[in-house]
Amino acid sequence: MKVAKGVYVGLAIAAFAGGCQFVPFVQLDDDYARRVSESRLKQIDQAGLERFRKAQVAANIPADDPTKASEQQADAARSRFAGLAKVDLSLEQCRADALINNLDLKVALIDPTIAAETVSQEEAKFNSAFTLQAGYQNLDEPTASTLVSAEAKNLQVTPGVTIPTRTGGTVKVDLPFTRNENNNQFSTLNPSYTSDLEFSISQPLLRGAGRRTATAALRIAGYDQQASASRTKLEVIRQLAAADRSYWRLYQAKRELEVRQQQYELAVEQLGRAERRNKAGAVAEIEVIRAQAGVSDSLQAIITTQNTVLLQQRELKRIVNQPGLEVDTPAMIDPTTQPDPVEFEFDTKTLVAEALRNRMELLDLELQLASDAVRIGLARNGTLPLFSLDYTYRINGLGDSVEDSFHNLKRNRFEDWTVGLSAEIPLDNEEAESRVRSAILTRLQRLASRASRELSIRQEVLNAVDTLTADWQRILAARQSVILNTRALQAEQRQFDVGSSTSTNVLDAAAKLADAQSTEVAALTDYQIAQVDLAFATGTLLGASKVDWTPAATPSLDTPDPKEELPRELQPQPEPQPEGMGRGD
Repeated sequence: MKVAKGVYVGLAIAAFAGGCQFVPFVQLDDDYARRVSESRLKQIDQAGLERFRKAQVAANIPADDPTKASEQQADAARSRFAGLAKVDLSLEQCRADALINNLDLKVALIDPTIAAETVSQEEAKFNSAFTLQAGYQNLDEPTASTLVSAEAKNLQVTPGVTIPTRTGGTVKVDLPFTRNENNNQFSTLNPSYTSDLEFSISQPLLRGAGRRTATAALRIAGYDQQASASRTKLEVIRQLAAADRSYWRLYQAKRELEVRQQQYELAVEQLGRAERRNKAGAVAEIEVIRAQAGVSDSLQAIITTQNTVLLQQRELKRIVNQPGLEVDTPAMIDPTTQPDPVEFEFDTKTLVAEALRNRMELLDLELQLASDAVRIGLARNGTLPLFSLDYTYRINGLGDSVEDSFHNLKRNRFEDWTVGLSAEIPLDNEEAESRVRSAILTRLQRLASRASRELSIRQEVLNAVDTLTADWQRILAARQSVILNTRALQAEQRQFDVGSSTSTNVLDAAAKLADAQSTEVAALTDYQIAQVDLAFATGTLLGASKVDWTPAATPSLDTPDPKEELPRELQPQPEPQPEGMGRGD
């Protein structure tokens, strides 16, 4: 009967420890992750693009009427953006929206907050803790002497406080209380009560000893927190620079589209001239055909450029992530900030020094080097033998009641103390020594990385300066080329009107003019982007004001725990309703 009772008590305790799961020894389906089908994980399906194809109505255009086909294609291409909403966006607004809405920045801004929590965790390791141990014994043991009790009931409760020290030791203050009751007829007090007061300290003397060793993890966490902040600042600079570059690339694409549309209009004008002169008998029909080919070529350039506009615009929408201007919205962005090229002459030595002072990559490496130095010291301490000094002072209280035991404790008539040493000396210290060597090698690798990064930064700054200078010269040359090609086109048109030139020459001149205008637009855009690259190379940003960023807010402990999110395939699906039944039925 006693055995069954003890088994029942054990099972009840096991069920209680298992929480709401009253079958603690049986496997349940909820113990494991839900399984996605093997075909979903390992089978790669065909694209089947035909499934997504929209039904199209073929245009009834005769194959021998290219002029009509070209006109309809031109109308479709030129009206591709017609009727779409337009959103004016300045460069300053683009930067502001990127700071607020960019999703990559939102991800990066959480890292410093996580690192700050790591520092908080390391600080909390030195916080005091209240401890409580309680136990109850019901003993029924055979004995060989009447001096020893066979049956006993013992209750022990030990509250205390544990205080970690910043020198690696631990101080404890305990107040153990016991109640003992047995069937020994020789017991003086039955039941008896004891209440003691214990002060104890355990202090390592070699391995793990000292403030520098005990607080090493705290210093490493502090360096890591600052390194995380430096990487976040670098990400802010990178994303804002990416916004600037994307803005100017969209500006270039929009200007390029204007150039290609102008080229198309010039080709249409040339076609009209050729048709009029052909009707007058001044030129052969081949001039009309050449002009038609020129119109078709310029139309292809418009279509290609329109696609570039859409791609660059979608990239800018992704970076800015402005509400109502998502990547899948048809609204067209109109960049309102115009390039303002100004010639610069730089002192490269000063620029390089500024870059070495501002670049967050170098600061990140320096903080990691400081952390490496702490790790090396901690690893060297780990090679020492483990010697610990333990001391305990105890005041004893005993009585036949709780009050009596505490009264004797207060009188402090019985006290004792113990002191001891414990040691642990590894016979083979290779593991700890290997950790030291690994930490030293990591630091040496980081030092080489810092030297390599400094060299790369110098190269980036010098390359950016040379690129900026070259782009300025390109602007001047491109503008001169536009002027001369404009004159050449006008001359070819006059020559054609008097019969001294051909449509081919006129179209070639128009194409060269368009190329020259495109080159000018590219030079202007590249010059603006080169300034962005130079600012990025020096660890700064373009703009009239500074940018201050703040880490993500620390979440409240009242935030509800997220539910276990399941893939869509594993989520319960709504049951299909019978046909004809709905919400309103």
